[in-house]
Amino acid sequence: MTAALIPIPTPTLQWDIFCQVIDNFGDIGVCWRLACDLAQRGQCVRLWIDDTSALQWMAPHGCAGVQVWPWGSTLPAHAAPTDVLIEAFGCEITPETIAICAHQASVRGQKPVWINLEYLSAERYVERCHALPSPVQHGPAAGWIKWFFYPGFTPATGGVLREPDLQTRQTRFDIAAWRNAHQAGTGVNPTSGERWISLFCYEPPALAQLLAQCAHASAPTQLLVTPGRAAAAVRSAWDGIEHEIEYKNGLKPLLDVRSQLSFSYLEPCTQSAFDELLWACDLNLVRGEDSLVRALWAGKPLVWHIYPQHDNAHHAKLHAFLDWLQAPPSLRQFHAVWNGISTARLPVLDQDTLRAWGDCVRRARAQLWTQNDLLTQLLGFCLGKR
Repeated sequence: MTAALIPIPTPTLQWDIFCQVIDNFGDIGVCWRLACDLAQRGQCVRLWIDDTSALQWMAPHGCAGVQVWPWGSTLPAHAAPTDVLIEAFGCEITPETIAICAHQASVRGQKPVWINLEYLSAERYVERCHALPSPVQHGPAAGWIKWFFYPGFTPATGGVLREPDLQTRQTRFDIAAWRNAHQAGTGVNPTSGERWISLFCYEPPALAQLLAQCAHASAPTQLLVTPGRAAAAVRSAWDGIEHEIEYKNGLKPLLDVRSQLSFSYLEPCTQSAFDELLWACDLNLVRGEDSLVRALWAGKPLVWHIYPQHDNAHHAKLHAFLDWLQAPPSLRQFHAVWNGISTARLPVLDQDTLRAWGDCVRRARAQLWTQNDLLTQLLGFCLGKR
């Protein structure tokens, strides 16, 4: 008779995550999910951040086990020494903080594991560069090693964030109840066959095309618009459409072109509520890194508005993602037009198109389910370096 294996508990470490906010949603969104996931797995976390404004609505109640510290502040002498340092997305930890960590390390006789957490990408270099060392040459931490940790979509990368209870929460989610509650809150009457689309974007060049297509579609569309840049872009684009239609040839249209398109301008919401928004929709138009991963886990048709870079480096990054996704031609064309890479027309969002896109995303999600999530890999990696 074989004795049952007893799981070996993971030791509790002190994690210090450093984040400088770029657009208030992407970087802090990833870092907050990472911090909370660590805390929920029994770890102690200090999150150092230069702009906490997004946390007021993203995480109004905080998270047990996560302490938020102002960027550049100094730890008191009695604070727990650092076991793991995480520099998120190329931010540079202040020299004063490094000096404190170096002093703590000399006293306790153990250096922290120093992680440089990079941006998510499907490009080939990620597999080559993941887990490579970078010796520190100067300063109080000279002789230490930074380790590059690259999130990615294949087993040879650092993976993507996925909480242990994510699949359970999603399975229990009631789409019909969510939609009914949302419509009750807006005063919009439920419509049979209505298509629900979430919109979280920058200023996509083809936004006016999408609005016009939905307005003239055979089935009604409920467009759920996130606050900030997405809401401003929709208002601007729709005003342009109405002006063009109303004043072309000096005549107003006989048909109300907005009859098939309803707008819901959303309030800022928590990360768990944003997940539910993605689960409830038939198509998710997302932007940045955190929302792309959450849209993948949602398993619904998705379109990614990638963060634009002045040298167009984002084009290669987008193509690499679509290659990994094995996106059908219509989804590739939509991405190209949506991101301003092509001046063609958007593909029509009919049922067959969305069904093909959804099948594609669910196949990719099934592949991700077979791989270790980012935090599981990060925990194992850090424990192996101590």
